Amino acid sequence: MRIPNAIRIRRFTLNNQNNVTIRIISYGAIVTDILVPDRKGNVQDINLGFDDIKGYESPRQRYFGALCGRVVNRIADGKFTLDGTEYKLAINNGPNHLHGGLKGFDKVVWKADFKDSKVVMSYTSPDGEENYPGELTTTVTYELTNNNEFIIDYTATTSKATPVNLTNHSYFNLAGQGSHNIDDHVIKVNADYYTPLNENVIPTGEIAPVEGTPYDIRTAVRLGDRIKNVNNGKGFDINFCVGKTGEMKKCGRVEHPPSGRVLEVSSTEPGLQVYTSYYLDNVQGKAGATYEQFSAFCLETQHYADSVNHDNFPSTILRPGETYRHTTHYKFSTM
Repeated sequence: MRIPNAIRIRRFTLNNQNNVTIRIISYGAIVTDILVPDRKGNVQDINLGFDDIKGYESPRQRYFGALCGRVVNRIADGKFTLDGTEYKLAINNGPNHLHGGLKGFDKVVWKADFKDSKVVMSYTSPDGEENYPGELTTTVTYELTNNNEFIIDYTATTSKATPVNLTNHSYFNLAGQGSHNIDDHVIKVNADYYTPLNENVIPTGEIAPVEGTPYDIRTAVRLGDRIKNVNNGKGFDINFCVGKTGEMKKCGRVEHPPSGRVLEVSSTEPGLQVYTSYYLDNVQGKAGATYEQFSAFCLETQHYADSVNHDNFPSTILRPGETYRHTTHYKFSTM
């Protein structure tokens, strides 16, 4: 990656004994590269992104590899009420607020260093930044184990009550970044329920069974056979209810039979947002790649979208004296 000297951004590389390499930069706490071997030992980068910092600063960034916050996903009409006060946020996605606003956590430079073979990054969001209440101090730790687990651990504390919902927004293609589609990928999600959406891509408030819907992927399905049958042909951009907050559980698995690569995700979060990149529109990525519609998938561990406006959803409110905790494991293997 070419990073101008005038911009004080650090890049870190994690390696393990199995020829897995992961790179992270302090701008946006972005995961820029994930290189893993296939069943024959051939190593490819399976993570979409850019060659230089200008790409990540571009309006066409699409949150590649970024840590999104202070609140990931959508907030209806860009507003919420907390303890009797209404807060109005930036509208940056149709009629909604998305991924923390105009300058979310993906667009700031994090303090970063190595500690005990882990990359540790922190950012203090001032009270009122993007009109969120409270000074929020967030720390994220990235670790790569010799079991091929990429562990992302988040903590946060606040000076005032505030919503917090963080995730990593990596786009994966197990055939290698730059491959034209994900039709030959096979996906399974361990969820009996999901949160249906209205016409503005906001949860209706219902927690509905997946049974009898195209969102029932409790048994593995080939993405090429399912994407066009979901959401009027727009593919997956939906939250699955995968379990209780704070309990580590296996959420989903994606296989790529031609290469043998497998990605499994486990998390302490109650939701898994599965997104199959409908909104990628010929974005020019790294190594000369062009990222087209349906050329990647995201497995975003998080609380449900618009939770702050739905009392029946797991709460995203963090109060002074409490600590937000969230751990996600991405495990790479071969079939």
